[in-house]
Amino acid sequence: MDPSETGASPPGTRAAQVVALFREHNAALVAFLRVRLNSLADAQEVAQEVYLKLLSLDEGTKIDSPRAFLFRAAANLAVDRLRMRNVRATAPADPDNDDWHVTPMPEQHTSAHEQWRDLRQALDELPPKTSRAFVMHVIDGRDFAAIAREMNLSERMVRYHVGNALAHCRQRRDHAENSQ
Repeated sequence: MDPSETGASPPGTRAAQVVALFREHNAALVAFLRVRLNSLADAQEVAQEVYLKLLSLDEGTKIDSPRAFLFRAAANLAVDRLRMRNVRATAPADPDNDDWHVTPMPEQHTSAHEQWRDLRQALDELPPKTSRAFVMHVIDGRDFAAIAREMNLSERMVRYHVGNALAHCRQRRDHAENSQ
C-alpha cells in the first residue's frame, strides 16, 4: 500500500497507512458489519473502533495481514456488540437505571476524533525514516530484514527507528492521558 496515495498526511506515517487501509477496505468492512449487526450506525461505529484499535497497538505487535486484522477485529467487536444488545434486551426494566456507565455516542465520537488527531500529530513529528520504518513494521507487518533491504539500512537501524517511533507515540499517548 502506497501511503503517498492517501493525500492526508506525509508519506510514511502510520496515520497515512491507516487512512489508506480505510479507503481501501472501509466499504467492505462496513458492509460486512452491517450484515452481522443489522444496523448501519452500529456497523460504522464498530468499524471506527477497529481503526482506532489498529492505531493504538502495543509495542512489538506484528500484523502480517492488515486486511485480515481489520475483519477479525471487526468480527470480534460485532460479537461483543450483539452480546451487549442481548443483555440490554433481556434485562428487567428498571426506571431508576439510566445507563450511567455507558458513554453517550457524541462523547465517544469526540474522544475517538481527539485520539486520532493526537496520534496523527505524534506520527507527523517523527523523522521520515522513523515513520516509514514504523509503518512498514507495525502496519504492513513486515520483518526487520525486509525493511532493512528496502530502506538500505541495517536491521539494527531499522529496530532503532521502530523503537524510537514506538517510544514517541507511547510518550505522546501517555502525556495526553495524564493531562486529562
